[in-house]
Amino acid sequence: MTSLKNAVVLVTGANGGIGRQFVEEALTRGAAKVYATARQPREWEDERVIPLQLDVTDPASIQAVAEQASDVTVLINNAGVSTQSTGILTHTDEEIRSSMETNFLGPLFLSRAFAPLLSQHSGEAAIINIHSALSWNALAGIYSATKAGLWSVTNSLRLELLPAGVHVMGVHMGFVDTPMAAHANAPKLAPADLVNQVFDGLAAGSYEVLADDTAKGFKAGLSAPLETMYPQLNAEN
Repeated sequence: MTSLKNAVVLVTGANGGIGRQFVEEALTRGAAKVYATARQPREWEDERVIPLQLDVTDPASIQAVAEQASDVTVLINNAGVSTQSTGILTHTDEEIRSSMETNFLGPLFLSRAFAPLLSQHSGEAAIINIHSALSWNALAGIYSATKAGLWSVTNSLRLELLPAGVHVMGVHMGFVDTPMAAHANAPKLAPADLVNQVFDGLAAGSYEVLADDTAKGFKAGLSAPLETMYPQLNAEN
């Protein structure tokens, strides 16, 4: 169980809808300081919020932030990108590389950079990785692939950091009501609802948060035949 009371939190992608909610709710729950990181950091009205420039695809930027925010106790890997097209064969080279660097390599390298620092706060430190229900469904092409990879990374980090007392949590959800999901004509989770579930789960010691029915359904489908998850495969039989 990890408390946000007096915690020092770092949020990537802090300017987005989910990121802003993480910053605000962390403060509401008693965080002493929040590093709000983004490629183009914004000003915040609360003096407890420290804006930092961070490009999660740039190793030098990651190292600089790790040095500037060496007192972090809770790392939230929230930054991510998506593509308009869903066919993995139709993505451009740039879309594939950008997605892998932002959604997969970014959280991995940030976690690696902060792991020694978090390990100094055994029993009070945590990494929260924002996955997606599409970690378990391949319909979104490279986005699904990167989130599936991040899910595996989270599982590895959880085991490797367990002896150091660093709690590692993965978060899965369907659409969230943010600009990234503006194109979707489907039920959307409010950012505040998602963030409250995440922080409630952290306080309870949960390893995984399934924030909506989409995530719960896809997780349950992992044990079913492939034709259940992808009914179009039945057309071949």
